[in-house]
Amino acid sequence: MPQHAPNYPVCRNCDGFPVVSITTGDRHRDGTRVTVQATCRTCNGTGHTLRATALTRGR
Repeated sequence: MPQHAPNYPVCRNCDGFPVVSITTGDRHRDGTRVTVQATCRTCNGTGHTLRATALTRGR
C-alpha cells in the first residue's frame, strides 16, 4: 500500500535529509564515536521548501 507524501517539493540543498550526524573521528571513553548534528540552513530542518509561487504571492 503506498504511503501519502506531502505535496511540498523536496529541498534542493539537502535532498530531503535535513538533519545528519557527522563523526568527528574522536571516541568517548566507552568506545562510541563523538558525533555532531548538522541541520540544513535552507529548509531549517524540514526537508521541504516552499514553491516559488507561494513566495512571490505577497502582493
